[in-house]
Amino acid sequence: MNTRTAAPWYRSPDPRPGAALRLLCFPHGGGTTAAYHHWPALLPDTVELHAAQYPGHADRITEPLQHDLHTLADQAAAAARPLTHGPYALYGHSLGALVAYETALRLQAAGSPPQRLVVSGMPAPHLVRPGAVHRAGDSALIAELRRLDGFPDELLAHPDMLDIVLRTARADYALAETYRPRPGALLHTPLTVHRATGDPELTAAEAAGWSAATTGPVREQTFPGGHFHLAHEPAPVLLDLTADLTTDLSAHLVSGTSARRQPSPPA
Repeated sequence: MNTRTAAPWYRSPDPRPGAALRLLCFPHGGGTTAAYHHWPALLPDTVELHAAQYPGHADRITEPLQHDLHTLADQAAAAARPLTHGPYALYGHSLGALVAYETALRLQAAGSPPQRLVVSGMPAPHLVRPGAVHRAGDSALIAELRRLDGFPDELLAHPDMLDIVLRTARADYALAETYRPRPGALLHTPLTVHRATGDPELTAAEAAGWSAATTGPVREQTFPGGHFHLAHEPAPVLLDLTADLTTDLSAHLVSGTSARRQPSPPA
């Protein structure tokens, strides 16, 4: 595979020129590509990971933060096009689940649908909870971040870093809290939903609601832990994800072989 990165949007921490499938990963609100830097070590060599870096985050801090999720997905899909020549899948956690979903819709419309979409820690698009955290004061926003255990206390206690964290987290909360899916949008790809049993941000009913987002098969998988279980215990998540991707690759290879064996129509 051509491992050219669609910079500055997507970063591959461990390029694998011989990989058979690319995995595009979208971070949670306030998150960066660092959330996925350790994942390649837990993925098979057949999978090459590309992590998304949102505008205004980390080394893109000089760029304006985005406040509309549909516009963000437009940008994400356009930047992903060079990475979709061949089998690929999308994964997103929390806010990243919505970005991955909307990006998948755009790539599907462009004629390059993913092999699979895996969403984690976020209700189905039509069940996303509206909110006002993005309009709350700094102390309320810090309390929310601590409630979800998404940022280390030492980071929140550092004045210079805290300003950056709050700025990006506030914008990302706005993305999710003001998001509304567009009527009629529907994927046609397999979809897997990851839910932690102790996650206050995703109920079993909200996870099941993802079945309305695609005409493809939907599978649900639960894990122990809270909203950021994948950061504390990544191995079970990666094992389940690898099983899905292996199945998808096998199906893709069988489909490709069958297509090549079809007889030519009579002249």
